Amino acid sequence: MIERWGYRAVVDALEDTPVVLVHGPRQSGKSTLTQQVGKRLMVTLDDPEPLALAKKNPTEFLLTYPPPVTIDEVQRAPELFLAIKSWVDKKRDPGSFLLTGSANVLMLPKVADSLAGRMEIIDLLPLMQAELEGSSTNFVDGLFADSFDARRVVGQPGEIIDRILAGGFPEPALRKPDRRGPWFAGYIRSLLDRDVRDLANIEGLTQMPRLLGLLAARTGSTLNVLGLSRDTGIAHTTLTRYLDLLKALFLLQTVPAWSSDSSMKFAKTAKGYLVDTGLLCYLERLDKEALEDVNRLGPVLENFVASELMKLCSFSQSRPWLMHLRTVKQKEVDFVLDGQARGIVGIEVRPTRSAHPDDFEGLRFLSEVVGDRFKRGIVLHRGDEAKPFGHNLWAVPIDALWG
Repeated sequence: MIERWGYRAVVDALEDTPVVLVHGPRQSGKSTLTQQVGKRLMVTLDDPEPLALAKKNPTEFLLTYPPPVTIDEVQRAPELFLAIKSWVDKKRDPGSFLLTGSANVLMLPKVADSLAGRMEIIDLLPLMQAELEGSSTNFVDGLFADSFDARRVVGQPGEIIDRILAGGFPEPALRKPDRRGPWFAGYIRSLLDRDVRDLANIEGLTQMPRLLGLLAARTGSTLNVLGLSRDTGIAHTTLTRYLDLLKALFLLQTVPAWSSDSSMKFAKTAKGYLVDTGLLCYLERLDKEALEDVNRLGPVLENFVASELMKLCSFSQSRPWLMHLRTVKQKEVDFVLDGQARGIVGIEVRPTRSAHPDDFEGLRFLSEVVGDRFKRGIVLHRGDEAKPFGHNLWAVPIDALWG
């Protein structure tokens, strides 16, 4: 069994926190992880009987399934949260409630404030490459270390496309390549038939697959809602609701824009990425041959790196903010890790097998803007060798993300 980094985070949280929520997209491994956490009563709200009780009489539900209890798919009964709050306020025992959710419950009405100060939230996204490799090294923490020398990293250029196509959802990642498509088709269909309808009473569910396809085609681009509205024919206000729904289901992830205190004008629009490159490739009908074209590989590789960085940041000691930089004069850095007092790291992603001095233009610009706060700049590439390109500037094989 693959050891998840989230396991230790859950165990630690249960020792001092009354309510622990593990949330992430469906089929990311939440139920499997929580089943490993000691002997606890477990109930799933995918089961119609406990779901009906939780919605009709949440207090009676908690008497029927008392702590310490694990409640799976808790987003299906948001009525439970006030009952849990009342229980915890009377008896604040650590580890009373371990919850899992396939939707971001903090985006659900009246839920965000009900457990403030009583609940720790742990993200469990699809498998990161470090977990697949059995590695405990966090590349993000290494970037913020006082010393950095990546020359020991040796890339395996032939592997990255296979990793992209497999993605990180446990079941398709471990399947034969020709068996992944049916899994993703069923996954999207079940989301539309169940989770979308649970969370929102909206019309036009048939438009969701097309919207997902357009987001896949535009991965790594700024989220231009007006442009998407024009291309889909979906009204602007409706499209905004759809995008919020996809975010709530963890299918769409956004990287906000970074800006400085200088007088320079920075773009303010977030960039959008799908949660998993296996899903992205399914939607885009991309196979290994198609991804040999660096022009097609480029945005998919950027999505791959975005996904890995989000996971690594959530488990890092430095806990930086993941952002991107773009000025109105088109100066860009793919990713900016803002570690506050720890400094700032810039990361560029290139689908080529080596780096060129011109690839560091955006990173040098970032260094000039932030001055002494600039920790280092990294160009991730598909080659097999790491090289310095100046003071605090490195070209590094993408394998460093899990190495």
